[in-house]
Amino acid sequence: MATVIPRRDKFCVVYSYLDKDGKRRQKWETFSTMNEAKARKTEVEYSQQLGHFVIPNCSTVSQLMKEYVSLYGKTNWSPSVYTSNTGLINNYIEPYLGKLKLSEVTSHTLERYYQKLMTTQAVPMLCTKKYSNETRTVTAATVRKVHNVLRSAFTQAMKWDLIEKNPAAYANVPKHEAEKREIWDAQTLFKAIELCKDPRLKLCLNLAFSCTLRIGELLALTWDCVDISDESIQAGKACISITKELQRVSKKAIKALDSKDIITVFPDQGSHNSTSLVLKTPKTPTSIRKVFLPKTVAEMLIAWKMEQDATIEAIGSEYADYNLVIATPIGLPCEASQIRKALNNLIEENNLPPVVFHSLRHSSITYKLKLNQGDIKSVQGDSGHAQASMVTDQYSHILDENRQENAKLLEKTFYNGHGAEPEAEVKRKQVEVVDQMNAMGFDPLQLAKVLSNPDMVKMLQMLAGSGAATAT
Repeated sequence: MATVIPRRDKFCVVYSYLDKDGKRRQKWETFSTMNEAKARKTEVEYSQQLGHFVIPNCSTVSQLMKEYVSLYGKTNWSPSVYTSNTGLINNYIEPYLGKLKLSEVTSHTLERYYQKLMTTQAVPMLCTKKYSNETRTVTAATVRKVHNVLRSAFTQAMKWDLIEKNPAAYANVPKHEAEKREIWDAQTLFKAIELCKDPRLKLCLNLAFSCTLRIGELLALTWDCVDISDESIQAGKACISITKELQRVSKKAIKALDSKDIITVFPDQGSHNSTSLVLKTPKTPTSIRKVFLPKTVAEMLIAWKMEQDATIEAIGSEYADYNLVIATPIGLPCEASQIRKALNNLIEENNLPPVVFHSLRHSSITYKLKLNQGDIKSVQGDSGHAQASMVTDQYSHILDENRQENAKLLEKTFYNGHGAEPEAEVKRKQVEVVDQMNAMGFDPLQLAKVLSNPDMVKMLQMLAGSGAATAT
């Protein structure tokens, strides 16, 4: 067992261990925050329960990485992160830094190492064709991932009193500009849904867009997490609950992590598979959420459920009923690659702008921000992001129609108004509203109260505009 003890403005994790001579010793590890101390306490106790807890005693980078994976990675990583990080360690860290002593690793050492990686041939991806002659060097994005692993490992080394400062914290990393992800505008998305002849893909498009879902969350949705009762639909409370995600993960990772975070492992459909399709807990606690459904989408789910029930009744025990909303014709989970392929076919057959399936999530966030006039917290509740800044920084695409509207406003207010200030345009609109309301016989005092509320002014302007359009 381990204990967290506050000490001045720090927090110490205290635990006992047996040294190489079998004598019981006490170890104190100091952390800056209570959360870090609690995390380390969990690591220690988890390792003690498994019966292979040892005091970190590393002198080289290679030894540090083994301890880091064993004590930190197995406690904190999901199966997919475990596979990714151990791949980076085995392919890019061990061969180049493994033999270095910890005392020899400096920020300068790491910067030279990063530059060397940028000219190094990349390890072929699993999806690369076996006989492909294509060769690529390590990208800046991969170098940044390597840097993140090293920084985390050296942070743990500091906590274990193996080094005094983190060399990765001061090392410059090659710049990486994320590729811009294209999204569909409303008309294109609606057109794609109208043209889609695949019922399963059509439902996926509607759910991903209306509920701001990741593809793994969509494919993991089960009927016990769907509320589409008549009462809920009539009350506007029809909803889905996101509690898990579907993912293909390495069997080695599942075994190494003792099936941590795994809810269900589906049977292999082929022999000699090195991966398994699983239902697992979501990537972050905030990913667990409830999302309300538009009535149209709720009715789509009702129709889909009726068809699925008819199929189950028709084929009986041949249907592998995992209670999945999105499933194959015989009830097995539907993989993300199948949905992505169906979307690509839809795009090619109808000459639609190319996008990836995840772009629907981006489109959803963007349009919801527009519809609710920038209510970031409500959109964050639908998207499941841990921080509100992730909604605005990564997903609030600036659409052409917004920018076109800016140009129209500039033309109307600045150029046609001969340099008039925006406030003057607002006042002019208010005068128009006052004139129209006076003509309709409104009381002046009540009118003044209405005009003191900016939201009411906007609504009245919209009503006045629609009235004018009707009259013409």
